[in-house]
Amino acid sequence: MPRIKLILSDIDSTIMPRGAARVSDRTLAAFHAALEAGLVIGPASGRGFAQIAPFFAGDTACFATCIATNGLEVYHGGERICAQYLPREALEQTLAALRDIPRAGLICFDGAHPLLVAGERADLAERMPGYAEACDVVGALPDQPIIKANAFMASDALTTEEFCAQLNRAAPALDFDIPLPGYLNIMPAGWNKGSAVKHLCDHLGIGLNEVVVFGDAGNDLTMFDVVENAVAVANASPEAAAAARWHIGACADDAVATAIEQLAADEWPFVR
Repeated sequence: MPRIKLILSDIDSTIMPRGAARVSDRTLAAFHAALEAGLVIGPASGRGFAQIAPFFAGDTACFATCIATNGLEVYHGGERICAQYLPREALEQTLAALRDIPRAGLICFDGAHPLLVAGERADLAERMPGYAEACDVVGALPDQPIIKANAFMASDALTTEEFCAQLNRAAPALDFDIPLPGYLNIMPAGWNKGSAVKHLCDHLGIGLNEVVVFGDAGNDLTMFDVVENAVAVANASPEAAAAARWHIGACADDAVATAIEQLAADEWPFVR
């Protein structure tokens, strides 16, 4: 195996259990062990960069390198090296399609603050209760450029794929993927976590074979497609588990922290 130089991990349900306010102390310590060993490490999340600090207890060293907003923001050394904004016309097409879908809507973000652009707060609460509680109801796209937006629908997992496919047809300049039932990420067509990993590797001057990525859900599949050493936690979705080369224990058991500790010690933690 080549020596690993870059480690990236999804946050929600990969290193931070659902319902937790932040990652564990062991995860923070594992990130620092990797940094002390000379590795580059950070999160690769659908969360916006402005949302991430509390998940690491404000420890900026742990997310100075970061892929945020499902790949639309890329940071290294605390500086943003890439930003991909969502085309406004395509977002308007998305809004038009959502008007014909019962209990569906759209949120976007002003920094870390959610704005309810379309749909009902009660329906958003079924998917993302924290966002529903905190959001301002604005009823239209804000004037400023938008880098993070999500579509939602009060539905079960059996209808989410249809919802995603419908919006992909309605707005071909955008790509939609599924991190959670009834909740979709939105990216410019052709840009995603996998694209961001490639961009970061080019910036660092390293190969994709020198990277390990951890994930659990559909929005991690593009990372898994481009990185040979893709690792799924035990609680991963069936699609993510099938796409991963390696498999470890559950998020709740700090399985990623254990693997990072071993990588920092120049040990290989994965077996088939």
